[in-house]
Amino acid sequence: MPSLAPPAGADPGKRRILVIDDNVAIHRDFRKILCPETISAELDDLDQAIFGPKSKPPPPKSEFVVDTVSQGQEGYEAVRRTLKVGRPYALTFVDMRMPPGWDGVETLEHIWAVCPDIEAVICSAYSDYSWHDVIGRLKRPGLRLLSKPFASKDVLELAWTLTSRWLAAHPGH
Repeated sequence: MPSLAPPAGADPGKRRILVIDDNVAIHRDFRKILCPETISAELDDLDQAIFGPKSKPPPPKSEFVVDTVSQGQEGYEAVRRTLKVGRPYALTFVDMRMPPGWDGVETLEHIWAVCPDIEAVICSAYSDYSWHDVIGRLKRPGLRLLSKPFASKDVLELAWTLTSRWLAAHPGH
């Protein structure tokens, strides 16, 4: 049986997430929610430049690693690349509408063809399909829907729950 240990340089215990959405503002929203130290570090640097050094310790590092792409085909290629290097994504948040390319359903069909165990959430303000049709076409009754605009707590809850489930099924990643 092959080793399930991550390769050298991997981020063991990190919860790797791919956001696939044609709106770059959504990419920033996910990063603000899931990787707050990036924003916090920028504010801390500005604060220090204005008020001088602080004595309190820096905030803890995020458990999440978030990558973003703008189209379904790019997301599919990102999933394939990370699989090849042994650093698969645990979760992907996929927008339903991403003109001019694949929609969220087609994107997930392609991704699940090469990585059937990645967790996924469809994100949408509206859809060209009923949720029943989406579930039927993808054959994933447990697929989650995140309605836009979304609340930070909903993103965090889905990210923690689904990456925890993936990590439990993939020890060592």
